Amino acid sequence: MALLRNVHARSRHCLTDTAAAGIHGISSHQSPRTIGIFGPEPSFDGSRSHASLPRPLPQALALLPTRFLLSHIPIAVLLLRNTRSFASYSSESESDSNQSLPPTTPPNSTDVERICKVIDELFASDRNMEAVLDELDVQLEPALVVAVLDRFRHAYRPASGFFRWAASRPGFSHNPDTCNKMLGVLGKTRQFETMGSVLEEMGKDGLLSMDAFKISIKAFAAAREMKKCLGIFKLMKKYDLRSGLESFNCLLDSLAKAKLGKEAQQLFDKMKDQYKPDLRTYTVLLFGFCKTRNLLEAGRLWNEMLDSGFKPDIVAHNTMLEGLIRGHRRCEGIKLFELMKARGPAPNARTYTILIQDLCKAGKMEQAVGCFEEMLAAGIEPDVATYTCLIVGFGNARQMDKVSSWLSKMSQNGCPPDARTYNALIKLMTNRNMPDDAVRIYKKMIKNGYEPTLHTYNMMMKSYFHGNSYEMGCAVWKEMGRKGICPDVNSFTVFIGGHIRHGRPEEAYKYIEEMISKGMNVPQVDYNKFAADFSRAGRPDVLSELAQKMNFSGKFEAYNVLNCWAERMKKRVKERVPYQSGQRIF
Repeated sequence: MALLRNVHARSRHCLTDTAAAGIHGISSHQSPRTIGIFGPEPSFDGSRSHASLPRPLPQALALLPTRFLLSHIPIAVLLLRNTRSFASYSSESESDSNQSLPPTTPPNSTDVERICKVIDELFASDRNMEAVLDELDVQLEPALVVAVLDRFRHAYRPASGFFRWAASRPGFSHNPDTCNKMLGVLGKTRQFETMGSVLEEMGKDGLLSMDAFKISIKAFAAAREMKKCLGIFKLMKKYDLRSGLESFNCLLDSLAKAKLGKEAQQLFDKMKDQYKPDLRTYTVLLFGFCKTRNLLEAGRLWNEMLDSGFKPDIVAHNTMLEGLIRGHRRCEGIKLFELMKARGPAPNARTYTILIQDLCKAGKMEQAVGCFEEMLAAGIEPDVATYTCLIVGFGNARQMDKVSSWLSKMSQNGCPPDARTYNALIKLMTNRNMPDDAVRIYKKMIKNGYEPTLHTYNMMMKSYFHGNSYEMGCAVWKEMGRKGICPDVNSFTVFIGGHIRHGRPEEAYKYIEEMISKGMNVPQVDYNKFAADFSRAGRPDVLSELAQKMNFSGKFEAYNVLNCWAERMKKRVKERVPYQSGQRIF
């Protein structure tokens, strides 16, 4: 199909005039050398400036005015005009698995392993990876392609090589699922120019869907590429995909999560006549301002939402409550909480968890437990997130007996720990340099049927390497490979940093090279120690070679460090050579 043929030639001129200004151009996050995917591979205190506010009494609420000047009153007063409605909005970022529709048929796991093994072993070598893949004689299907791409979702070069090879196989054609997965890989690795090319070719082949645009918009927004987001929005119109309120809300949501609340508001003001906003629209914008702690704008938006006839629901109230708490306006947050109890919408588990988490972070564990007990008295069942906040809070307060007690209480109350709880505990033990306890929690997690995530493995590696267990740290890396977990930049950073920490520069060098060959960002590690180890070994050539690779890949900071050490080593060698009888000798 055309998708796999003329993309490289068109990679710099792929979009229409209306969208080109938004999508084309190399991001500041990209290397200057862009390679086409299908072409040749070369303590809160509540002080602030206001006094602490008393908790309002329900009978006093009727005496409050209904209109206020925004610049003259505390922000909490803006929240008095509220009633109940319904909507849904989450501030949680979506996982990789949500970026495209899952395949309907599970792939053959044996074939997935065979293909991934070939790619891992041959991609960075001189051997022809495509020829070896041909010899595997596997039956390609979309679910299989999606599974392989997911294994390399943090390394766009191997993923794109496999994607290109799959398209060349007789009897196989990419479908929206495979293309969307490839878009997700490109977006995650910020290969935006190539991403635009793929979108254009998908449009020509009739493979575009709303999922493709959502993936693209989220990727561009995460990189704070506002113009590219708008370019994607315009591109939808070219292919007759209705850019309705849902897609508009998706765009605003992506901008808000990228801390571009001001830009989201400007876009909303410009296009609200074209897309009639709903409660979700306002809640998304509210989240954007709360995320950046722009509480004055959040209060203004709250009033605008009410003036437009919308009634903030529990999601909007929780969003504002969390914004006030994080913005160190706890007094106003407590006032809003009391108003919710008096007038509605009634606080839910999320509401109490926001308050408990804030108290735990401040080390006020007695008050946190008191809030938990008030929650139970109100007839609200705590969820896993609530218990996890308390457990982590007691851990940070070095009350490990309370940690065990609350873990037991969770299970007794019919709310057993889940993967989030175990990950939080592993992180706690890792940060406190308690590797043995981290291992015990890790084993208990597996015993209870929870699969470790990439984040779990990264924390376990860090725990072992910092605890002087080099072999066990390497064993975790191998376990990741056996489980089919694709290491991300953070994984490589921890792993390479572990090699450097334990004086294994040769191993570190090998994995840095692997990252460069896969098109990944080089890790932020101690390059001075790395270079010093090679310096002691008298290997300036290795540092020079790696420095040049960093330079060609656009990793100029790492290049400067390594090149400086290489030049220093060469100079030192010359200075060591004495003169005798007019000749240099060692």
